[in-house]
Amino acid sequence: MIRIAIFASGNGSNAAKIIEHFKLQKDVSFVVLSNNPNAFVIERAKRLGVEVAVFEKDELYKTGSVLNFLKCKEIDLIVLAGFMWLIPSNFVENFPDNIVNIHPALLPKYGGKGMYGDNVHKAVIKNKESQSGITIHLVNENYDEGQIIFQEKVNIDPKDNYETLAQKIHALEHLYYPLIIEELVGNLRKNQNLKEQISEEE
Repeated sequence: MIRIAIFASGNGSNAAKIIEHFKLQKDVSFVVLSNNPNAFVIERAKRLGVEVAVFEKDELYKTGSVLNFLKCKEIDLIVLAGFMWLIPSNFVENFPDNIVNIHPALLPKYGGKGMYGDNVHKAVIKNKESQSGITIHLVNENYDEGQIIFQEKVNIDPKDNYETLAQKIHALEHLYYPLIIEELVGNLRKNQNLKEQISEEE
C-alpha cells in the first residue's frame, strides 16, 4: 500500500483531481491535512471518502503532533496542494525526497515567500512576461527552492489578465500534477517490492 498525505489550505481543486486520478488504484490511499478549518478542501475530501485532519500552527512547528500523525499513518509521500505554510526541517529529514509541491510559475522566477496564488499571476502580468507555467519540485526547508522535477509552459496573450492567466495555470496543474505523482508512486512501488524481496531472501 502507498499512503499519501495531501496538505492543502484552500479550495482543494488540485487535491480532488489527485484523489480522483487514483480512485481505481486500490493500493493507494489518502489522508488530507489542512491548517484552515474553513477550507473547502475539507468538504471535497469528505465527499471523496477521504479522511481529514485539521491542525494548528503549534502542532506543526512545536509539538510535533502532525509529524507523529504521519508516522502513525505510515505515510510514504507528502503532496502539497496549495499549502501556504513553510514545511519544517524535521519533515524534510523524515521524508527525504518524498515531499512534493506545485508552484504556479516557472521557477526560479516568481518564487519565494509571498509568491502564491494570484500574487504570482499579478507579478507575471505586471512584468509583461510572454510565458508562464507550472513547476513541480521536491521540497526543502526554503520556499520554492527544492529540486525541480517537472515544468510545463503556457503562452501569455496580450489580452490576458491575472485571472485569465490563473485559469490557464489551473488547467496545467489539474492535468500534470496527478501524472507526476503517479510517476512518484510508481517509484515507491518499486522500492517497496525490492524491500519485500530482500526480506524474503533473508
